[in-house]
Amino acid sequence: MKFEIDAEAREGTGRAESRRLRRLGRVPAIVYGGGKDPSPIVLDRNSLDNQMVLNTFYTSILSLKLGKKAQPVVVKEVQRHPAKSVVMHLDFQRVVEDEEITLNVPIHCIGEDVAVGVREEGGVIEHIVTDVEISCLPANLPEFLELDVTELHLNEILHLSDIVYPEGVTSTQLAHDHDAPVAAVHPPRREEIDEPVIEEGEELEAAAEGEEAEAAEDGGTETSKDKDSAAE
Repeated sequence: MKFEIDAEAREGTGRAESRRLRRLGRVPAIVYGGGKDPSPIVLDRNSLDNQMVLNTFYTSILSLKLGKKAQPVVVKEVQRHPAKSVVMHLDFQRVVEDEEITLNVPIHCIGEDVAVGVREEGGVIEHIVTDVEISCLPANLPEFLELDVTELHLNEILHLSDIVYPEGVTSTQLAHDHDAPVAAVHPPRREEIDEPVIEEGEELEAAAEGEEAEAAEDGGTETSKDKDSAAE
């Protein structure tokens, strides 16, 4: 999917100006990189929210239209309200065709339901991390990376080095010899015991039978036959 964002140059800066823009339904932002000076911009909140609901918005090259010119950018940082999901500020980085970009992309685990440690050994998949920072040229930027967990056994762990990276894509952590764990299979923390479902009528009947049994043992409760004899 192609994302297009309309932006306007932002003249004023500072907290007061940012608050004023937010009250008007605008979102302050900045675009930097590409050998140019940082440019303060402002975006329409409704248009932005409609695109940001898609996860691929954060891992795609976006077309930022400022005036009559459009430039490719990627999202580098999103600042949200601490108590709400409202976007307060955005940072964009300009994309240059022959310059590598660094970005976090999500990890999709393949084969979770049929993993050996889950299907045969009763374990559960734990997602230790859900995304990975990569470096690549803009043309090689993937929307996500895949990790196959099909052969993962109980108490085994897969690391960043177990991900198959597309050509031209490298993990920044692996480049610094940090092979972080990504996914594992662990025993379930709590075993859920299925209790038989008892209908309300059956439950009352069972309770009544229990009371009659106790009374019969104590000899303190008349049965229906005793009552008939007493009536005669």
